[in-house]
Amino acid sequence: MFAYLKGKLAFQDPTYVIIDIQGVGYEVKISLNTFSRIKDKENIQLFTYFHVKEDAQTLFGFADPHEKSIFMHLISISGVGPSTGLMVLSSLSPEEVEQAILGEDVRTIQAVKGIGAKTAQRIILELKDKIGKAANAGDPINIPSSSKGAIRNEALAALVTLGIAKAAAQKSIDKILKEQTGDISLEQLIKLALKAA
Repeated sequence: MFAYLKGKLAFQDPTYVIIDIQGVGYEVKISLNTFSRIKDKENIQLFTYFHVKEDAQTLFGFADPHEKSIFMHLISISGVGPSTGLMVLSSLSPEEVEQAILGEDVRTIQAVKGIGAKTAQRIILELKDKIGKAANAGDPINIPSSSKGAIRNEALAALVTLGIAKAAAQKSIDKILKEQTGDISLEQLIKLALKAA
């Protein structure tokens, strides 16, 4: 129904954005990969997928057609819904998903929260022939150490939104920040916490 949305970034969170298009705010769920690509922009364009079910209508948005294509492949698999597809693309870049599928790396795909061994094997089996070679991903932007308290809170909110228990999310985040010697971006922190959860 909606191929893409183009407008002003009115609100952003690591899990969703609100795009203002001529005075109408569209809430769009996004992956961490998309968040890292759009977070510093005033006007954005997201390639969208409109998901309708009995009790909800949800827009999912992606920074480029390549990421949307990987998402569409993922949700074509039995047992992988849009939320799980978004979780995969928040834990791994589109290129990492492709490499894992092409390399038959069950362990990498299974490391994503909510994906068991059978689903990971099904993803590889059904998508290996469909997946082509990768394109570029956005580079993470480092946040100075002084902002660690702020990104800790943002990461915690994002993890809870993604379905991680608050106590488990706090424990993972604190452990990562304690072990981290240099700067860490919000996306890196959430990705590491998702793998640890």
